[in-house]
Amino acid sequence: MSQILTLVAPAGGLAAPDLARLRSALEALGALPGTPDWLSPGEAADLPFTGLAADQAMAVARRALAGAPVDLYAQPAEGRRKSLLLADMDSTIVTSETLDELAAYAGLKERIAEITRRSMNGELDFRQALVERVGMLAGLPTEALERTWAETQVTAGAAALVATMRANGAHCAIVSGGFTFFTGRVADKLGFHAHYSNTLLVADGKLTGKVGEPILDRDAKLATLKRLAAELALPLSATLTVGDGANDLAMIQAAGLGVAFRAKPVVAAAARARVDHTDLRALLFFQGYRAAEILPG
Repeated sequence: MSQILTLVAPAGGLAAPDLARLRSALEALGALPGTPDWLSPGEAADLPFTGLAADQAMAVARRALAGAPVDLYAQPAEGRRKSLLLADMDSTIVTSETLDELAAYAGLKERIAEITRRSMNGELDFRQALVERVGMLAGLPTEALERTWAETQVTAGAAALVATMRANGAHCAIVSGGFTFFTGRVADKLGFHAHYSNTLLVADGKLTGKVGEPILDRDAKLATLKRLAAELALPLSATLTVGDGANDLAMIQAAGLGVAFRAKPVVAAAARARVDHTDLRALLFFQGYRAAEILPG
C-alpha cells in the first residue's frame, strides 16, 4: 500500500537537503521513497514511500532529522482528508487554560494552575480536579468571566483549520472539559458547527462554586466522538481529533487522525501524531492540503 510521510516545519525551516537525507535513510532500510511533493515550499512536504510500516518510517525520519524542529506523520495515502474535526479548546484552539486565567481574578491562579497541570498530565482524576478547582471560585463575580474572555487568544492556525475543513464539507465541533461560557464564544468566532462542554452555575451574579451535571470528562469526549461519527454516518477512520491533555487521550487514540498538540508528556508519548513545533495548520498539511487551498479563517 502506498503511504505518505508528511513533514511540517516553521516557515522556511524545511529544505531540499532535509528531504534528500530522509530519502537516503528510508532507502537504507529497504523502503522505496518517491519524489517529494511540496505542499508549501520551505514549510511542508509529502514524501511518498512503500516497503516500510508507517511507524517505522516516522522513527527513521526522527533519527534522520536529528532533533530538527519538524513535525511529521506517516499514513496511508488513501483517506487522508477527514470529514469530522473534534477539537479540545484550552491550550489547543485557544492558547490558555481559561479556568486558570479566571482564577487569577480570585487571586488563585498559581494554586489552581498547578491542579490543572497535574490533571492534564493524568496525575489526578479529571472530574475530582474540576470540582475542586471550581469550588475554590465560589463567590467570584461573573464579570470575571467577561474579563477572562477579553484576554483569551486564539491559537495560530486554528481559524485556518476550521475554515478550510468546513469549506471542504467537514463537520467541526469543540469538545472541552472547560465551560460553555467560553466554548460558545470560541465556536461563534471561528465557525465551529457545535460545542460541547461543562456549565458553571451562577446565582445572583456570582459563581456558586458548582459545575452542572453531567460533567464532561475523558469518557464523555470519546463518547462525543463516537456519537457524532455515527450521526454523520462516518467511520472513525474519517475523523480528526486534537488536544493536549490526559482527558483528550482516549479520543485522540480512537480517531483516524488523532493529534497531540503541544501536549503534556503523557499524551505526547501515547499519540501517533504530534505537533510540537508548528501551528494548527499542520493538521491541514497532514491531510494533504496545499498552502493555496488553506483559507485564512
